[in-house]
Amino acid sequence: MASFPDSVNENEIGKAKFIGELLVPVAPFDQKSGRETWTVAFAPDGSYFAWSQGHRIVRLVPWSKCLKNFGGEGSNRAGTRRLSRQNSEGGTVVPVGEPREHTIDCGDIVWGLAFGSSVPEKQSRCVNIEWHRFKFGQDQLLLATGLNNGRIKIWDVYTGKLLLNLMDHTDIVRDLTFAPDGSLMLVSASRDKTLRVWDLKDDGNMVKVLRSHQNWVYCSAFSPDSSVLCSVGAGKTVFLWDMDKYSLIRKLEGHHNDVVSCEFSPDGALLATASYDTRVIIWDPHMGTVLIELAHLFPPPSPIFAGGANDRWVRSVAFCHDGRHIASITDDRMVRFWTIDETSPQAIAPLTNGLCCAFSTDGSFLAAGSRDGSVHFWACPKSIASLQHLCRMALRRVMSTQQVQMLPIPPRIRSYLSYQDL
Repeated sequence: MASFPDSVNENEIGKAKFIGELLVPVAPFDQKSGRETWTVAFAPDGSYFAWSQGHRIVRLVPWSKCLKNFGGEGSNRAGTRRLSRQNSEGGTVVPVGEPREHTIDCGDIVWGLAFGSSVPEKQSRCVNIEWHRFKFGQDQLLLATGLNNGRIKIWDVYTGKLLLNLMDHTDIVRDLTFAPDGSLMLVSASRDKTLRVWDLKDDGNMVKVLRSHQNWVYCSAFSPDSSVLCSVGAGKTVFLWDMDKYSLIRKLEGHHNDVVSCEFSPDGALLATASYDTRVIIWDPHMGTVLIELAHLFPPPSPIFAGGANDRWVRSVAFCHDGRHIASITDDRMVRFWTIDETSPQAIAPLTNGLCCAFSTDGSFLAAGSRDGSVHFWACPKSIASLQHLCRMALRRVMSTQQVQMLPIPPRIRSYLSYQDL
């Protein structure tokens, strides 16, 4: 059982509501390595959920089907349910126009997944090429998969067909992320110590290689306006990149062990990073300063001890779309839900061998993948955001911390808008 500071009564911490799970068939060979769910992902429009269920297989399931089988949000009429493994490609009648379930064999172990959707008005970065093999429309949804052999395969979500096969990395593609502006710019993070930028509107042309990491790159994340990329890896440093100039903006120092996961808040004003030093740090990415530390070991470890508590290593962190909640997955068999203004968890839930997590598009649910190829789902803690917070998020979407600090407003309001009151 997780330990908490003396000032916190463990019984007073809420228990997250478990709503369902996605399981895979168990066979004798499944006990070997390669069955892990390294990534889970929700489509930007909330239509699909995807996870790597191990042994080269990716499953694409309509999210509405998951909710229906789970009994819906907050429903007690059927309790916890497991999703049927019946595949629409195997004979199930699916009404015309409804999303179909797909099982995709990627040909190698899958480490990274990312959904991407296109905005036709967003032009390709490569302006000199007039002919393209693929014309991506507004109603198209893509899935990128990063593989053990260094390849990246791009799939049509609606048909399950392979569209592109990108080959340039020399080691495992650990993570993938699409720019959220609909430009179909894809960034891949690899164990070959590089990040590579791909333009899918230019038939997958590789635009740039970003080199600053001295070791494996584990994860990357775009800011909501697609102007900044964060990357983390086997090292204590967090990197921030200017994605217009493809140049390094700054390095953030504060972790004491490998940094394995990162994500921006929906307004871009905050950045959460998770590390094997048993902490999640919330940064101001504009100023490069630490705003708050969420400790999973109490008391928080000193720099000397930080690498030793491997039963509390943080594996993954996710920012909820309400801008107020964060989830973390750790090796102590716990899922924790936090609010950005509290240093103790708001709710907890048990999870054995968790590896990754992601919030649903509307922020109502959390999905977490584990080492046995399964995915587990919880309803997120309910709370109504204050009008103050909603106004803060609206302002911070278009203003940096430096711009906020120059506003002729009372210091207390300036501090609130800058998240300095956390």
